Amino acid sequence: MIRIIACGKVRDKWLQQGIAEYEKRIRPYERIEITEVQDEKAPESNSDAENEIVKNAEGAKILKQIKDQDYVILLDLAGRTMDSEALSGKIESLHTAGKSRIDFVIGGSLGVSRQLIERADMRWKISDNTFPHQLCRLIVLEQIYRAFRIINHEPYHK
Repeated sequence: MIRIIACGKVRDKWLQQGIAEYEKRIRPYERIEITEVQDEKAPESNSDAENEIVKNAEGAKILKQIKDQDYVILLDLAGRTMDSEALSGKIESLHTAGKSRIDFVIGGSLGVSRQLIERADMRWKISDNTFPHQLCRLIVLEQIYRAFRIINHEPYHK
């Protein structure tokens, strides 16, 4: 099973539709689930210390969703980049190694807590660009779908 654990709700209808479409495309290959945790209020007037409190609160909510045996791929600007073939290889090797659940974790708009970084088995930087965290869900789902197409030797757009 693959889970997306994400902070906050997706409010834009076009994003909801895109996410639903990729969930539908992934289901023939793998069970997919999206778990949302409530994001914390984070006014732009917050101090750095207040922002750390927000990240820690969101991180604690996410960590409650993760089981000890889960393999955690954390979306992180300080992570390593992978192309689609490398991601497909990673997913395939995790399945071969008997990992029954892979969690892709998307933190809130301020980033993620130190505890969440420490729990991650892998940190993935999806791009040098910055995206809203809701859009990251769609991008991650598209990449997971593409990975399964590659794993199954099916055509995919290059």
